[in-house]
Amino acid sequence: MFLYVLEMLLVSQPLTMEEFCNIYQQKVKDSLPQTLAQKIIAHAARKAVVGIGEIEIGSVDLAMIHDSGGPRRVAPILERLGVGVWDPEKLVVISDHYVPTFDADSEAILKLTRRWVQEQGVKRFHDEEGICHVVLPENGYLRPGMFAVGGDSHSPTGGAFGCYMFGIGATEMAGVLATGKIWIRVPETIRIEWNGTFPKGVMAKDMMLFLCGKMGMDGGRYQAVEFCGDAVSRLSMQERMTLTNMSAEFGAQTGLIAPDETTVEWLGLHNSDAGDWTKWNTDSDAEFELHSFQAEQLEPQVAAPHSPANASAVSNFGKIHPKVLYLGACTGAKLQDLRSAASILKGNKVQKGIELWVAPSSLRDLKQAKKEGILGILENAGGKVLPTSCGLCAGYGPQRLDKGTVCLSSTARNFKGRMGDEESEVYLASPMTVAATAITGRISDPRLFLKN
Repeated sequence: MFLYVLEMLLVSQPLTMEEFCNIYQQKVKDSLPQTLAQKIIAHAARKAVVGIGEIEIGSVDLAMIHDSGGPRRVAPILERLGVGVWDPEKLVVISDHYVPTFDADSEAILKLTRRWVQEQGVKRFHDEEGICHVVLPENGYLRPGMFAVGGDSHSPTGGAFGCYMFGIGATEMAGVLATGKIWIRVPETIRIEWNGTFPKGVMAKDMMLFLCGKMGMDGGRYQAVEFCGDAVSRLSMQERMTLTNMSAEFGAQTGLIAPDETTVEWLGLHNSDAGDWTKWNTDSDAEFELHSFQAEQLEPQVAAPHSPANASAVSNFGKIHPKVLYLGACTGAKLQDLRSAASILKGNKVQKGIELWVAPSSLRDLKQAKKEGILGILENAGGKVLPTSCGLCAGYGPQRLDKGTVCLSSTARNFKGRMGDEESEVYLASPMTVAATAITGRISDPRLFLKN
């Protein structure tokens, strides 16, 4: 910086003190270290750098809406404004909540969604292909450095790919669809570092339940939470998706994981390109808050009703006897989740009197699970396969929980009444813990069924 000052003093064109100060201040600012969140927002705002707390207007690279909060909510607003979608090529619409249709209302909502997509010229419409947070990345739409929004609170799933993606409501989404832009306050970054090696039987779901239990559902303080450390770098992409997805339960605006070779390989297998991914990371001298944990110390976790924050070690729940077990949702029924559950259930049977419901999170994962024999293992154990949709997780469809029903679920949330009657009780756990419980009839540690 000293040499730069000398260079300015020696230029042929003399500078006023005000000009000198303005140029110097801009140069200092442009040299400031940045977090991954700041870098992505700066790129979206067409700036070199942005400061924490600043308000920026970002150009949106991608917007995603689904049938529940999408066309039926935003179409009336756009009609009143007299505008259409700013760029149909940057909009992805996915039907996943009201499918398969189960009554007149769901049929009307799906019909409206399909009609609106045609009227707006949206080509990226995925109809009844699975849950939006899984269908979106598996089609290669998310790439490192993107600034994206979704009409669902679990939209931070996109952060697993090095995207800054967050959920917004229908009014804000209508503004994005009309203009292609959205304002954002540059967040602080809370880095959650996991080092070491996770024990067998411990999954990303356990990591997030542990964090919710330790730091609360406001631990993210509506800032950017970035997951890092060598234990995180060894996770598969679908496990990383669970981490960033449940950043919503942790109270973050978004969850982020810097892209690496695992990201590049996954995108290549899904007809996408990571681009210049090496620049999307947090500078070592950037400003962030750090929390460090050792992977070896983590045990499988369970969250008691009615909050993910009611989480503690699985050993505390051995007296709970669920009647319904649910392997479903974007945090519990991806291909990796189904494989993990099958590794426990292979050669075993579901306890008599217990129902095991399996709702794969996408048709693509369902087909691959069939091909690998994973689905056969789950069905042979006594599992009943349900449609690939949000279903019970969002409280839609015929499988809602009855009064007094105790359920152990691989979903992200267990809020009162979310999955059925307000007097039902939902416990949360990983797919492996759900599978172990199916065998014993009580909430059980999956490590009991894993060979060394």
